[in-house]
Amino acid sequence: MKQNNLSVKKLCMLVVAGMIFSMLAITVILGVVMKDVRIFIAGGVLTLCALIWLWVLVLCFGKRLSLFTSDLCRTLDNMIDGSEESQRVSDSETLFARISHRLTRLYGIMQENRRKVDEERKELQMLVSDISHQVKTPVSNLKMVTDTLLTKPVTEQEQTDFLQGIRSQTDKLDFLFQALVKASRLETGAIRLEKKDDSLFRTLAQAMSGIVYAAEKKEIAVSVNCPEDLTLSHDSKWTSEALFNLLDNAVKYTPAGGNISVTVEQWEMYIKVDIRDTGKGISEPNQATIFRRFYREEEVHDAPGVGIGLYLAREIITRQGGYIKVTSEVEKGSTFSVFLPSR
Repeated sequence: MKQNNLSVKKLCMLVVAGMIFSMLAITVILGVVMKDVRIFIAGGVLTLCALIWLWVLVLCFGKRLSLFTSDLCRTLDNMIDGSEESQRVSDSETLFARISHRLTRLYGIMQENRRKVDEERKELQMLVSDISHQVKTPVSNLKMVTDTLLTKPVTEQEQTDFLQGIRSQTDKLDFLFQALVKASRLETGAIRLEKKDDSLFRTLAQAMSGIVYAAEKKEIAVSVNCPEDLTLSHDSKWTSEALFNLLDNAVKYTPAGGNISVTVEQWEMYIKVDIRDTGKGISEPNQATIFRRFYREEEVHDAPGVGIGLYLAREIITRQGGYIKVTSEVEKGSTFSVFLPSR
């Protein structure tokens, strides 16, 4: 009989049989050598007692082992099926309890991993849905314009207008893809923020350079109040990106002739950067959702943008140990406060 085919019960019976046979063999050998009947009697009695105790032990152990294996199988079945609750092994013996404890821990880890995979799948589905929604409009416009150019005669002026429209839509697609690449690389850890002592004034100036033309075009007055000698441990490149996104939003949603002010204050634990505008403002219910990826208020869908700037800004600041706070009132403007740790 192969060892792999032996059941636990048969194995126990073979062990008992082997022990009984060994005791009988020793009794016979000693009786023959010593030539004393009492040895045979004593050996027989001891063998019988051993047989009874071993049989009781096998029965108890077999019952415990059967219960343990039954509970263990139920636990493994729950792990395979992905049930919410694991089956706790009822045996309280030291070895069985250790195995049960480790199985319970393994089951918990597997459930947590399963939950994370489900969350990541849902986020991926939402991301794909959001991207397809954002891409659909410019792609449809491009198809419509190119079909018009291919099928209908147009004047030179109309052709120029159509080409400008194509350029505008391709710029929008390029901006969307660039923003997605930045967000994706930041989320996946492909880009690591490297904090080092640097001038906050220089970082802010780099961010301001990206909105100067758009602000001048709308005749928006921009003022900056920042100490030139203020040094802060931060990632200058990515902090500049975050501040630019906030400033860019301020320019987009501030009407012509409005004002934007940037004020830097040094607190005990944080450096506070206030970006205040005189734009349309944000309603209180929407203030908690504006930092979500691709979120845009219904009233501003006609304005340029894809709704990822604020999300990216918050990710950059948060990953440096800071946070962003917004205070706003409809028709009275908004203030985005960036808090960066000073140490």
